[in-house]
Amino acid sequence: MALRAAPDAECRCLYIMRRLLLAVLVAMTVPGASAREYGNYDLKRLLTVSETPGGKKYGFDSAYLDQILSDLSAHAKNYPPKFDTPQDQLRAAKDVKALSGMLDVLINVPTPNPELLVRAGYVNSMGHNLDIPRAAEKANSIFLRLLAAAPSDPRGNYMYGTFLAGSGKAREALPYLEKSLSAGVVDAAYAIGMAYLTLGDKEQALKNLEDYKRRKPGDGNVDKLIDAVRNGKVELKRGPG
Repeated sequence: MALRAAPDAECRCLYIMRRLLLAVLVAMTVPGASAREYGNYDLKRLLTVSETPGGKKYGFDSAYLDQILSDLSAHAKNYPPKFDTPQDQLRAAKDVKALSGMLDVLINVPTPNPELLVRAGYVNSMGHNLDIPRAAEKANSIFLRLLAAAPSDPRGNYMYGTFLAGSGKAREALPYLEKSLSAGVVDAAYAIGMAYLTLGDKEQALKNLEDYKRRKPGDGNVDKLIDAVRNGKVELKRGPG
């Protein structure tokens, strides 16, 4: 299920329309305050060295990696990314490129650690949102490796589904998102609703957004989106997904 290039101008246009729709929806459902500043990180800290009776032992600081990913996620989890300044975005893109390369070394082994595959896929999916060349292809390949080893992994299915949906492949995303929802990933209901919206199926979009609202009643932003869909403020011509 490798990503494929749009075969003609019509498909490219549909892809652009979906990206623009996602941008509009994110703007509608996220508070208007500017994003917090993206942090400054020393990526060399990720590689650790400790002395043992047998000599030096090399490791990887996964806690520090998760701290960086949490910050990146606040800015680049969705398209379009949101940064306080263009300089912050450039710094984040540089970090994503470096992290992707570092994780490549760790996962390009016969039996990669599933947790590292999850993180590597997520890093490259955010790289796609930052318009980093070939990040989409890398994310796709990594998620497929993860799901080949663990087909029912809830996070893997959710992340791959949201990545596909954000890449203009909403129909392909649905089975993965539905599997993750069945496994208890509540946010998958929202992602499914968004996927149906980009496919032009308002009935299914509303059904799943309402389902998300029931599962997560504390998220007030979804009310704005549901109201916009019901009142025709969000419209997208149905097309292949």
